[in-house]
Amino acid sequence: MAFHFRRLPGWYLSFSSGRYRLPHFSSLLSVFRFSTINGIPDSSINDPSFHRTHNRCNVDERRVLTELSDLFQLSHINTTIPLYPYKESYPVKQIESRDVDEFLLPEEKLRGIFLQKLRGRTAIENALSNVSVELSIDLIAKVVDRGNLGGEAMVLFFNWAIKQPGIPRDAHSYYIIIRALGRRKFFEFMIQVLHDMVKDGVKPNLETVSAVMDSFIRARRVHKALDMFENLEQFGLTPDTESLNVLLLCLCRRTHVGAANSLFNAVGGKIKFNCVTYNVMVSGWSKLGRVSEMERTVKAMIADGFTPDCSTFSYLIEGLGRAGQIDDAVEIFDHMKEKGCIPDTRVYNAMISNFISTQNFDECKKYYKALLESNFDPDLDTYTKLISAFLKSQKVADALEIFEEMLVQGIVPPTGSLTSFIEPLCSYGPPHAAMMIYKKARKFGCQISLNAYKLLLKRLSRFGKSGMLLNLWDEMQESGHTSDMEVYEYVINGLCNIGHLENAVHVMEEALRNGFCPSKIVCSKLNNKLLAANDVDKAYKLFLKIKDARRNENAQRYWRSNGWHF
Repeated sequence: MAFHFRRLPGWYLSFSSGRYRLPHFSSLLSVFRFSTINGIPDSSINDPSFHRTHNRCNVDERRVLTELSDLFQLSHINTTIPLYPYKESYPVKQIESRDVDEFLLPEEKLRGIFLQKLRGRTAIENALSNVSVELSIDLIAKVVDRGNLGGEAMVLFFNWAIKQPGIPRDAHSYYIIIRALGRRKFFEFMIQVLHDMVKDGVKPNLETVSAVMDSFIRARRVHKALDMFENLEQFGLTPDTESLNVLLLCLCRRTHVGAANSLFNAVGGKIKFNCVTYNVMVSGWSKLGRVSEMERTVKAMIADGFTPDCSTFSYLIEGLGRAGQIDDAVEIFDHMKEKGCIPDTRVYNAMISNFISTQNFDECKKYYKALLESNFDPDLDTYTKLISAFLKSQKVADALEIFEEMLVQGIVPPTGSLTSFIEPLCSYGPPHAAMMIYKKARKFGCQISLNAYKLLLKRLSRFGKSGMLLNLWDEMQESGHTSDMEVYEYVINGLCNIGHLENAVHVMEEALRNGFCPSKIVCSKLNNKLLAANDVDKAYKLFLKIKDARRNENAQRYWRSNGWHF
């Protein structure tokens, strides 16, 4: 039984030409795996020439399999053990197996266990235990909050994680999985975990109840949230004032104010209200600009013996501003001190928001200065509203001044707010103002997001600021962000715009080495620049590298579409 291995290049060329008919490869292996001497007459086996031929075939078989393993970067494929010893006339190349887990984040390693399609809870738990990661409650949150795990997989992972040492079995741990399940609308698993929580002797708190109710309301299943409120006793809680305030807040936050008002009227007299209950209802009507409903709620609040506080007045002023009654809002603000309520930061923020909506920036500055002169200090909401409004109206100087005052006051903006400041500055004008915001934020220790770096790199690339571009790229890598294909494209494009072709080629080669193949537009631009500079040899060499990278990228895309993650 002889094999003609010289025909292998035929199917190999079909693979390299882009068709990737890997089933031929598996069928070839199946032929090799079952190429034994069964079915051959005994007379042929007794022939000495047969032993030489068969041994040579076994040697050739192992050689071919080793070369194929090396070619496709697979682990060595074990063939059938030959029945007759043979002489090692050809050295067999040993393939070193690399652990690809070292390139993955800890949460990706744990989520990758569920991609293996293991059968049985025990097999999955054993595989999770064998993953070399330091398990913590933050890592559990990263696993369940991101990725695309199903509800059953998320619950299975959490049940395994909660048994590990160092993981507390408390309400906060259960809150993480309940919130993650609710966000993805796995409501059956969410209720199941809630029942398991009670069985384990862990009493749910208001944070957990809020996560469950908010998940139902966000999915527009208000009746489920109301049923949850009525059946709180099943989970060791009672429908009291605090739980009512949580449900009303979730309903008003998701603009289900009508349902909140119906519940408010239905439980009146059965559950005692407090000042927070009325403030929540006023805030709900304020979002809709329903002035009459706000006034009715405030009157009921006063009749029930509660005095309106700064929260109540801030909601009233915001609602009047949404209804276009700015003068009435100013009148309420002016008479607050007469009613024994001194305006605080929230009230000033409401006034500033009203004048921002009318593009009256002089009045915004007036109330901002009045806030500075009062006994209260501006908060993050104050600065965010002012800076965003100034940037939207292209008042860059005022925005930079307010931003510097914010940093001097010790208020560090979060990553998302800082990105929202940089984004409009990168949409008009030169990048100097955006770079000033970036440098000041970095000086005060603010955390810059990868999206903010991409916005700055794109703007600098467009204006041909190569020096600032490369410095920013280095600072981005120093801050812990890794370069992706967009970053490489911006850097290459910026270097091409100013004629630094040699540096652009180096960056292109680095991108190819790191597994990123820039778009055809960027590659064509660099290639045309090299040809225009009569550097044909470098352009041709770069073309070959890009061609190989593009082929590998297509092969990798094909592998992943079939679930092969090499």
